[in-house]
Amino acid sequence: MRTFDLSPLYRSTVGFDRLFSMMDGFEAAPGYPPYNIERTGENDYRITVAVAGFGENEISIESKENTLTIKGAKQATAQQDGEVLYQGIAGRAFERQFQLADYVQVKNAALENGLLHVDLVREIPEAKKPRQIPIGNAQAKPQAFDSKAVESKVAA
Repeated sequence: MRTFDLSPLYRSTVGFDRLFSMMDGFEAAPGYPPYNIERTGENDYRITVAVAGFGENEISIESKENTLTIKGAKQATAQQDGEVLYQGIAGRAFERQFQLADYVQVKNAALENGLLHVDLVREIPEAKKPRQIPIGNAQAKPQAFDSKAVESKVAA
């Protein structure tokens, strides 16, 4: 029997949590920089990326179609006076991509204490939300719709 490793999808997607809640036990592979994906509300998410040593001007965030890309590149700095005996804080360039579900949008981003917080929200358009259809009385007269009014609502 052949098994498939879905962990790359699990660790780089946001908004697909209902699907992945059925598949527990996947551990994220180590990578640079480390990150967390949190669900902070019914339709709210937060990606937290550890970017110690990077400033706001060295990090770029781009959201294109259903992909969120976070890039970091250190700017060249002048040589320090002392020598580094051990360097545990990485300063190498990085690029992380996250696949976003439909209708997931970036709300805002903030850098504080070496952590980049990217807040996301799933905003489903009214036309795509489920609606309750009232069950009418068989004796009730059907209502006629004004086609111009319907077209103007659809165009808006």
